[in-house]
Amino acid sequence: MFAAVLLVALPLVWFGMITAISFIETPLKFRAPGMTHALGVGIGRIVFKVLNLVEACFAVVILGAWTQQPDVVGFPAGVLLALPIAALILQTLVLRPAMGVRTKALAATAATHNGSIAVQAKVSTPTHIAYIGAELLKAIALPIAGVLVLLAVAQ
Repeated sequence: MFAAVLLVALPLVWFGMITAISFIETPLKFRAPGMTHALGVGIGRIVFKVLNLVEACFAVVILGAWTQQPDVVGFPAGVLLALPIAALILQTLVLRPAMGVRTKALAATAATHNGSIAVQAKVSTPTHIAYIGAELLKAIALPIAGVLVLLAVAQ
């Protein structure tokens, strides 16, 4: 039964983390007084590295719980659990490393300034848009999966 609880709770907690970090904290930090683009991006690199690590732990536990209680994960819930895991793999192995090259260059450029100049960079790169799209996919799929598993457990 504990595996079923994990299959309900972890997708919902994961959704909450994505919502709080990706869609609330990240955009708001760039509005803080004195926040340069380079500093915000540097903070973001650290935050998203740790977020992806925690998400990977959640994904492993979800997969383990799924093997213990496969009967509560129907086809729709299974697809909706697999999509965020696939999105996370894409983000961690492809997108975040590609964005890291750009953000390291931005940090190096910022280091040559005295700190009073906000270094501007193009945010809407195809890689960044793909990362945001993967976050949206996770934010849509995870709560629905959690609710579907909850409904299956309740039966």
